[in-house]
Amino acid sequence: MKSKGERREVRPVLAVLGAAIGLVVWAPRAAFSIDGGFESHARDLTVLFVDLPLILLGGGLVPVITWALAIRRVPPWAAMVAALAALALGVWGLTEWWTPRQHPSPGYDIPGM
Repeated sequence: MKSKGERREVRPVLAVLGAAIGLVVWAPRAAFSIDGGFESHARDLTVLFVDLPLILLGGGLVPVITWALAIRRVPPWAAMVAALAALALGVWGLTEWWTPRQHPSPGYDIPGM
C-alpha cells in the first residue's frame, strides 16, 4: 500500500498531463483564429486570453479532482483509471463543444456585393 506522500506525487503528474493534453487538443483548433486566415481578416485573439487559460486550468483540474475523489474509495490503480477516464471525457467534451471560428468571411460571399 502506498503512503500518503507517494499518493500526493501523482497529483502534479496528472495536472501536467491534463494541461499538456488540453494544449495539444486546443492548438490546432485555435490556430486559424490566431493566424486570421486571408489578410488576417478573421483574427480573434480571445482564444489566447480567454480560451487557453480555461483549457489549461480545466485540463489540469479535472484529473486531479477526480483522483482526489476516487482515491478515498478505491485502490490507487482504479483512481488512476478514473482520473484518466475523466480526462478523456473532458477532452471529448471539449472537441464536441468548443469550436472557434474556422472559415474567414470577409464579405465577398454576400449576394449583391
